[in-house]
Amino acid sequence: MLGLMIVLAPWTLMAQELATLPDRHQDPSAIVIDRRAPDPQGSKTDEQQPTPPQPPAVPVTRRRRASMVGYVDDAIIGSKVRFRFDSGFRNTVPDRAEFFYAKCGCYGGDAQGPRPGSSTDLDFRQLHLLGEYAVNDRFSVFADVPLRWIDTEPENFIPTSFGSGEVPFPDQSGFGDVRAGIKVGLVVADDQSLTLQTQLYSPTGDSRKGLGTDHASLEPALLYYKRASEVVAIESQVGVWIPLGGASAEPPDDGNFSGTVFFYGIGPSFEIYKRNRVQFAPIVELVGWRVTSGFQTIPPPPDSPGVGTLRADGTNIVNLKVGARVTVDRGSVYIGYGHALTDATWYEDIVRFEYRFSF
Repeated sequence: MLGLMIVLAPWTLMAQELATLPDRHQDPSAIVIDRRAPDPQGSKTDEQQPTPPQPPAVPVTRRRRASMVGYVDDAIIGSKVRFRFDSGFRNTVPDRAEFFYAKCGCYGGDAQGPRPGSSTDLDFRQLHLLGEYAVNDRFSVFADVPLRWIDTEPENFIPTSFGSGEVPFPDQSGFGDVRAGIKVGLVVADDQSLTLQTQLYSPTGDSRKGLGTDHASLEPALLYYKRASEVVAIESQVGVWIPLGGASAEPPDDGNFSGTVFFYGIGPSFEIYKRNRVQFAPIVELVGWRVTSGFQTIPPPPDSPGVGTLRADGTNIVNLKVGARVTVDRGSVYIGYGHALTDATWYEDIVRFEYRFSF
């Protein structure tokens, strides 16, 4: 609209000037410009053409840029569908606080994780389908349905965690734990968004196959988006994952094997290319977790049967993620890579591919 006004402005001014000029088909001597008050006798004078109306002023506002990050949760409320594929490598403690999957079934009792062995080097792949519906720009509902594949190798199991003649659990695949939630916009503006997100994890994945945790979990979080300039945006999150149940600890009088996990993240993006309908932005993200309670399975001391158990509280995990997003109209593609900066990990390396379409 602003460009249209700029184009039309000279033509409007020209039309005003032409309106005050005499008709070239008239005799110039017959033209009289009367600057006095109107003749009470009603003498006829040339009527001046009215000035063409000016186009109404249109406020110029910056269009809100969509979220660019790939690992920090999206603070911008809007209707969208998203396909996300992750490939993670070297999860060395998969039952830590029952965050990835349930307590190793090798303990027996109420332990509902894979058995008979405990993996020390597990690779996984996950495909997520997420749908979000925005009632307005301050409230939305969403759901995420995951598919998980687990790759294991016999040499990557604690050798004393399964008896003679038994083998570690094989590769597995199937649906994981479905999650659903809501977003509430606390601050909604063109250049910033502060959003309260709450989601509930349902234990739909088969925990015996390592596809779920065997308990529900609640995850409230605050998400923040800030457009710092025309090319730079900063997005961040802070929240806590709270297990609602879980297997008993070892020993049982110490509470649950599952534990609370505090998480945080920040990710600046830099829009280095923008032309017509296409934008390109590289992103750097720092994402971390701190386990505040729970237990984990570790190799036992030398010459000791069974498995070892260690408290998980106090564990810090930090990852660095790098990637880029290309946006074309309402669709966008993200490709990124993450690497663990700490000895404790959920995975040592991860590759992510994402396609998102906004309505």
